[in-house]
Amino acid sequence: MHTPSIGLIREADWLDGARARAYARIFAGVAAIALIGLLAVSSGGVDPRGEPLGTDFSNVWTASKLALSGQPASVYDMATQYGLQKQMFGAQTGFYPFFYPPIYLLICWPLALLPYLTALAIWLLGTGYAYQAVVRRIGEGAIGLLPVLAFPAVFVTAGHGQNAFLTTALLGAAALSLERRPLLAGVLFGCLVFKPHLAIVAPVALVALGRWRVLFVAGATALALMVLSWMAFGLDTWTAFFASTHAARAVLDDQMMSVDKLQSVFGAVRLLGGGASLAYACQTAVSAGALLALVIVLRKSVSVGAQGAAMATAAALTSPYILDYDLALLAIPLAWTTAQALRAGFLPWEKAVLALAFVLPAFSRVFAGATHISAAPLTVALLFWCVWRRAATQAAPRCELRGASTGAVA
Repeated sequence: MHTPSIGLIREADWLDGARARAYARIFAGVAAIALIGLLAVSSGGVDPRGEPLGTDFSNVWTASKLALSGQPASVYDMATQYGLQKQMFGAQTGFYPFFYPPIYLLICWPLALLPYLTALAIWLLGTGYAYQAVVRRIGEGAIGLLPVLAFPAVFVTAGHGQNAFLTTALLGAAALSLERRPLLAGVLFGCLVFKPHLAIVAPVALVALGRWRVLFVAGATALALMVLSWMAFGLDTWTAFFASTHAARAVLDDQMMSVDKLQSVFGAVRLLGGGASLAYACQTAVSAGALLALVIVLRKSVSVGAQGAAMATAAALTSPYILDYDLALLAIPLAWTTAQALRAGFLPWEKAVLALAFVLPAFSRVFAGATHISAAPLTVALLFWCVWRRAATQAAPRCELRGASTGAVA
């Protein structure tokens, strides 16, 4: 028997559809007010702190300016990059380095043809549209637009001007295309190479699934993008990128970035006072376990939605460089698991885990800074457990699921 307090969490019957919709409206409303307020108190694309709106997008836009001026290699020169950022946004702005491979320059190259705020708006609206479309497809028609946009990672990604909408859309769309459009799936997986620390799950997953043609197309796409970027920006740019990887590594090893922003096992160990070697060792162990769990899940007879959910959750567990905005990836397992639960009924603890994972991006960084404890790795692991259980249920004979009721979160 379970005590009443445990039952409130185990079954979470209090979290019904009406309350879920009400909470989603509250999250969406708060986020909208915060964004409107930020725009109202900002001037010339700079907020009251002296930082550019869409902070991290500033490095993409200034990288585009340097590439358009015929200096793509200087994107990786920190002094040049920071000098341009101060020139564009004011001397008080912080430094936002560009650590992406030159492949990413193919995407952001034309952005500086537009004014900064216009480019930022087009970037967020374009990638945001792709994000919501893919996540709702993963939800198989049971998830409405409101909870997808109310997911706090949307606000975090928009506030940073980051590319988490794009990575989520690429991974989710690739998974959805595996069955019927394997060539397209390979191209989409290959495009993830611009963020290689998140793309590592793709080859593992494709080998586990025996999708050799998709794997070949993904590899060919990645290689083609590398060659195209070399032809567009020159070998010097690639040389400069590889030289800059030491600085990128120092961001992790020497805590040049606030550790509470990291949502990985690596970040959790550093928050507790562990050294870089211990943090990497713990991250490696968890990453290996997550990839093994991913292989086991994918070896079951599950849908492409389940495969996408497992891959996205594993990606959030395997990289040491997962930041708060990268938690947008969790929209995929959240949408898929919720859709399955609405049709077949919620399993014990499932509602509580889904609710915790949903609100995680809203509090994870603040909680880590206040307590020196990261809630993200455990929460993501629990979400992976939910995906695992759902995949096992889905792998059972389909007749067991016939007649299940269908609901929708609008």
